[in-house]
Amino acid sequence: MPARLRSFIGTIIIIIMVIVYAILATSYAAANLAESPWWVHLLYFIGTGLLWVLPAMALIKWMAGRKPTK
Repeated sequence: MPARLRSFIGTIIIIIMVIVYAILATSYAAANLAESPWWVHLLYFIGTGLLWVLPAMALIKWMAGRKPTK
């Protein structure tokens, strides 16, 4: 697969993934953490704010492709 096509597909997937993830994480917090103290909200959003990076890293690695061999 050409590198430009792989980058385009990966970019679209990352955008969709971040939007869906943000909606799900916020919906969960609104439904289950409404009465929690501020520090629980802080810890939850720090954790969920960093958690989406793991699948994004794998997708970016795929987008980069294989390193050329010498």
